[in-house]
Amino acid sequence: MECSEADYRRLNTIKEDVVHGKSVSREEALFLVSFPDVDVLCEAADEIRVKFAGYTVDSCSIINARSGLCSEDCKWCAQASRHHTGCEIYDFVSEEEMMAAARRNENAGIRRLSLVTSGKSVGKRDISRFCEMFRRLSEETDLYLCASMGLVGPEEMRMLAEAGVKRYHCNMETASSYFPSLCSTHTQDEKRATIRAAREAGLDVCSGGIIGMGETMEQRVEFAFELAELDVDSVPLNILIPIPGTPLADTPLISEDEIVRTGAVFRFVLPSKTIRFAGGRLRLSHASMLRMLRGGVNGVLMGDMLTTVSNQIQDDRQLFAEAGLDY
Repeated sequence: MECSEADYRRLNTIKEDVVHGKSVSREEALFLVSFPDVDVLCEAADEIRVKFAGYTVDSCSIINARSGLCSEDCKWCAQASRHHTGCEIYDFVSEEEMMAAARRNENAGIRRLSLVTSGKSVGKRDISRFCEMFRRLSEETDLYLCASMGLVGPEEMRMLAEAGVKRYHCNMETASSYFPSLCSTHTQDEKRATIRAAREAGLDVCSGGIIGMGETMEQRVEFAFELAELDVDSVPLNILIPIPGTPLADTPLISEDEIVRTGAVFRFVLPSKTIRFAGGRLRLSHASMLRMLRGGVNGVLMGDMLTTVSNQIQDDRQLFAEAGLDY
């Protein structure tokens, strides 16, 4: 399908409106996801990115601080105990391993580091131990510290903030119309309560999700507007890597065009936020990764992910340079 002159004019009008502070409507976002010329769509999204975020990539990395034996039934996850995936299992990462990873990331120029735990939540006793780890990280590095420890309450959030944590991560995962088909053991309302607790503790919020789990493009638009309503600071976009042993193991891969479009449209809906390229991007071509960095994305999760492997840091550096971006 070819673009008409009217389509190009409408895209330009929407882009100019967003650049000048007007919010995009859902009807406009649905027009954008079906815009035939993905390169033109990305160029418009990148004008918005430059306006609100400049030319710097917001870099972060994660440490898998507790792995496996999760009680939840999230269909995408390798760490759910009811799924037989053979993932590594341990209760606490060693402090030596944690500090070695933190120093590697800091020496590589990565700005943010998160400790991530499996499980629905981390109780007060275990939070205390993780807080000790965060205090050491705060004392011995200059990293901006983040935590991802499930559905924790206000008291635990305050403990994390006092230990030096600046941002809390709690993915909403997907649109509210689709989430119940993927997880039955907790709700998005519980996630919203966690995000409110993080805000009340003075923490920034990182919340995004996974695309390619069987949702429609319209549901991705719905998801983007829900994240805008939550006013989160950082939006990680993960791409499903179907993991053997999970219920989504045979899910067909979405196209690179869909992935690129999704990143661009999220920039229109969330113009001032960090749209963060996260897990799953290793399966993309170099051209698609570059297109996304020149198509609205301004954040990258670097290094190894929880149960999948990402790009090497030196490869990402070369990619950023090719895209004309600093980190």
